[in-house]
Amino acid sequence: MNFSYSTKVQALQHQLIAFMDKYVYPEEVNYYQELNENRQKGNAWIPLQTIEKLKPIAKSSGLWNLFLPNSPRAPEGLSNLEYAPLCEIMGRVPFAAEVFNCSAPDTGNMETLERYASETLKDRWLEPLLAGEIRSAFLMTEPGVASSDATNIQCRIERSGNEYVIHGRKWWSSGAGDPRCKVYILMGKTDPQASSKHSQQSMVVVPADTPGIKVLRPLTVFGYDDAPHGHMEIELANVRVPISNVLLGEGRGFEIAQGRLGPGRIHHCMRSIGCAERALELMCDRLHARVAFGKPLAQQGVWHERIAESRIMIEQARLLTLKAAYKMDVAGNKDARDEIAMIKVVAPNIACQIIDWAIQAHGAAGVSGDFPLAFAYTHQRTLRLADGPDEVHRASIAKSELSKRLVKSSH
Repeated sequence: MNFSYSTKVQALQHQLIAFMDKYVYPEEVNYYQELNENRQKGNAWIPLQTIEKLKPIAKSSGLWNLFLPNSPRAPEGLSNLEYAPLCEIMGRVPFAAEVFNCSAPDTGNMETLERYASETLKDRWLEPLLAGEIRSAFLMTEPGVASSDATNIQCRIERSGNEYVIHGRKWWSSGAGDPRCKVYILMGKTDPQASSKHSQQSMVVVPADTPGIKVLRPLTVFGYDDAPHGHMEIELANVRVPISNVLLGEGRGFEIAQGRLGPGRIHHCMRSIGCAERALELMCDRLHARVAFGKPLAQQGVWHERIAESRIMIEQARLLTLKAAYKMDVAGNKDARDEIAMIKVVAPNIACQIIDWAIQAHGAAGVSGDFPLAFAYTHQRTLRLADGPDEVHRASIAKSELSKRLVKSSH
């Protein structure tokens, strides 16, 4: 395995770093100021001009849709291995990925539509998503069941003539509060009696303005509303869509979920590494700047241990991410599932630990809004649940290891 970055990727790295320095970092204060002004006006869910004004610049710079490999509709898309160092750079600022049309859940939804949707659905929904004209949401998790086991999902998708009728309740539907969110990809059960639990589910494309859809409330994350992106609880009652809106076919929902969540998971991990890198930088800067008990904090031994451990953890996580990305490219998402599961456990955990140390180095200021650490911690801690909790990924890894020995001992 050769993880050295190609000349093309190195050039994109330099270009992206320069873009971040010139356009993104200077807007961080304005981003939160504009968001707070919208909150005070009573609507935190409207698009922020701080981000919107940067999108045309990113698009004209060729830094657009970099996440989507092997798509004739997005020829600028990179392989997973090529995209990894660029996604890491975007992860240094919470809103940066959206500037480049590379943010969740749109990236996962666009990849799902590209891989599994009809050409008609691609024309209707994928094209405007790739253009950044609309946004989307993914409706899988439910409040009434342990959704870490997707076979538990209760939302019903029932056939009625040439339509599907949908009944259910979803939550943690990221981005569904955005007024630009025009389409959902929803997972539900079409055949609860199917002999295989993994063939009971299907995925359908649901226009967000379909009658019967009600956005009930935004959910908070450690007290943050997480606006303007946010996570909504949604009720669907007698929601009707054409049967042509099914992806891949009835009973294929679990299969699609595995295909969709692989890239989504590794993108989160790439961004987590960028977040951890920035936290380490902020930690070191603070330790140099503060004096306690007669000497700079940077000279006190406990911080040497934490800095060294942070660097070690980041490098380990980055290498595992690159290995997973490489395997996805050469063997496919399914064959890379062990590596994806491993990095999905590792990356948010190391980011949480490094951010925690950075907060400690900042003292009380670390938990304030004066630094990006408190918000970064809430996001990384949430990622230990999003796209499957740590326990599910660990169980998957253990099952794989046990099966290897079972096969070996039978020969």
